[in-house]
Amino acid sequence: MNITNQPGAAVRLEWGGEGVTALGRDCAVLIIVDVLSFSTTTDLVVARGGRIRPIRWRDERGAASAREAGAVLAGETQWTLRPSSVTEIPSGTLLALPSPNGATLCATAAETGAHVLAGCLRNASAVAAKASALAGGKPIGVIPAGERWGVDLFNPGEKFGPLRPCVEDQLGAGAIVAALAEDGRSLSAEAALAEAAYSASDVHAALLTCVSGRELATAAHGNDLTLAAQLDVSGSVPVLADGILEAR
Repeated sequence: MNITNQPGAAVRLEWGGEGVTALGRDCAVLIIVDVLSFSTTTDLVVARGGRIRPIRWRDERGAASAREAGAVLAGETQWTLRPSSVTEIPSGTLLALPSPNGATLCATAAETGAHVLAGCLRNASAVAAKASALAGGKPIGVIPAGERWGVDLFNPGEKFGPLRPCVEDQLGAGAIVAALAEDGRSLSAEAALAEAAYSASDVHAALLTCVSGRELATAAHGNDLTLAAQLDVSGSVPVLADGILEAR
């Protein structure tokens, strides 16, 4: 028995790329949670009828593809990883989106053979319902992405630091776990602790005062925080198939 798989629990939780590797062995569904900001941006794009191609952060060819997609698909408009940049994105847009956390983990999770979903606070209940339907009674893995120490968003591939577990992804994962637990599914200790943290928290206040939230506020990106903190306002469920996240 491999205890890192959290055997015996219907809902399991582990952080980052190592979590994808551990839980992908047994789980039928993996839910990638990157609240600030990949999963939130993806929800907003998919809800408007768009699609996302997640790009690995350290893939130089992928980074180039993302830049080219921005030039060809966006035209005069610059869409970015920021949620507020995509609120008016046209339906039908295919946006290549690199990120060191959510996008990279989606690409990694696809290699496990599990169904891959992108979840956040905005679509927590909808994602939980879709995961339940896809799992067919098999375990579901929730993967809070976390942040990376020392990543320079303007120089992809230059530095990729160690994992920093973060408040926003703990809460986003907890919201999804809470929805999954409503029908009595058993939770691993890791999943139960995330659910407890979410249930005990003022989510909006936590996002405003956590390190990631303060970074955005300091950069005058408060609108991104407002969008990311909204709970269950979206029925959008981004599902990864053939390298593309879209509503399915």
